[in-house]
Amino acid sequence: MKNNPDQPTKQTSSNGPLEGLKIADFTQLAQGPFATQILGDMGADVIKIEPPKGDWLRHLSINDTFLGGVSLSFLSYNRNKRSVMIDLKKEKGIALVKKIVSTADVVVENFRPGVMDRLGIGYETLRAANPRLIYCASCGLGHEGPYVTRPGQDMLIQAMSGIMHMNGLDGQSPYPAPVGMADLSTGLHIVYSILAALYSRERTGEGQRIDLNLWNSMLTMVGQEFNNFLNNGVQRPRPKSAIGTPYLGSPYGVYATLDSYIAIGMFPLNQLAALLDAPGYENVTSSNVMENRDQIHDDLEKYLQKKTTSEWLEILLAKDVWCAPVYSFADVEQDPQVAVNEMITEFEHPTAGRFRTVGIPVKFSDTPSQIRRPPPEPGEHTDEILKAFAGCSDAEVQNLRDEGVIK
Repeated sequence: MKNNPDQPTKQTSSNGPLEGLKIADFTQLAQGPFATQILGDMGADVIKIEPPKGDWLRHLSINDTFLGGVSLSFLSYNRNKRSVMIDLKKEKGIALVKKIVSTADVVVENFRPGVMDRLGIGYETLRAANPRLIYCASCGLGHEGPYVTRPGQDMLIQAMSGIMHMNGLDGQSPYPAPVGMADLSTGLHIVYSILAALYSRERTGEGQRIDLNLWNSMLTMVGQEFNNFLNNGVQRPRPKSAIGTPYLGSPYGVYATLDSYIAIGMFPLNQLAALLDAPGYENVTSSNVMENRDQIHDDLEKYLQKKTTSEWLEILLAKDVWCAPVYSFADVEQDPQVAVNEMITEFEHPTAGRFRTVGIPVKFSDTPSQIRRPPPEPGEHTDEILKAFAGCSDAEVQNLRDEGVIK
């Protein structure tokens, strides 16, 4: 059978579906680097443009952990990138950036609003030289308005979004989620918005500017709870027991067992109580009992504490009760499904050594993603980037280095 000339030839790639996409990445810390790492995992060529002292996250790390002197946090968010170090306070440094961006598809930055404009490399300036450019700017609280100069940091945004007010037990201080929910959710918004803008550019031939911020991202995460308040004016109090949220009732929550903890989702209370041999709930058929939910939680927990978590899982899962063990990280590492999902992987870093890390979550049948590069050393790719993207000769690169424009 002859090939249909109208049928596109199937393309495959060993680098991912975004192979060939060029991204100029000015981001630092977590939200932006997490986003550009995802794009790099999918094959994009991410050029990390760093100041002479490097990304802030090179000098900070969760748990103050440095491997061979390399920040674990930096290693966590910067694989599949190349690094060039340019002093943006120097006129020649700005000229180099403009050359790099002139051939880029996407610019991503998470400076405070106005910084890129003051440097002379804001959206309008870059777009004039590259009309197809997609420019994604992410900040803390918004690019205009009364809070434009306020600092935007993950915990501060959690506090202002309402999510912290819902977290914790009644009578105790609210507390933040122990992971960077604002940073990471914003990173995901960055990724899908860039992909949408790329699709639009395929139809129109024109790039555009994208504005995001941490606060908007977190407000989308509390959508249904905030909507509940907007539409009936009720702010639910936090429970006194380990019920999962102020907005759901028993049996939804976390319970102590004989040896650890088990999470139980929505399920008819009378059926669950029967499985636990807990009397008194035979006629309560609701899966979402709001009244006396703290007392119900404590009643059920007394019976759950008679068996181990694994024993209860065997009993409850056999009856299709929505339940799961409460895992430590050690438990996550050992779970066989995590291995099947390929969510623990590793790579070699020239300074930090073997680095074990969370794997790539999205699987593509024809253009599989892979870790092609470890997180870059500071300015590791300066020479090759300037030669390839800015048209510099060896002599010009050396002169720029001698003048302190690059490192």
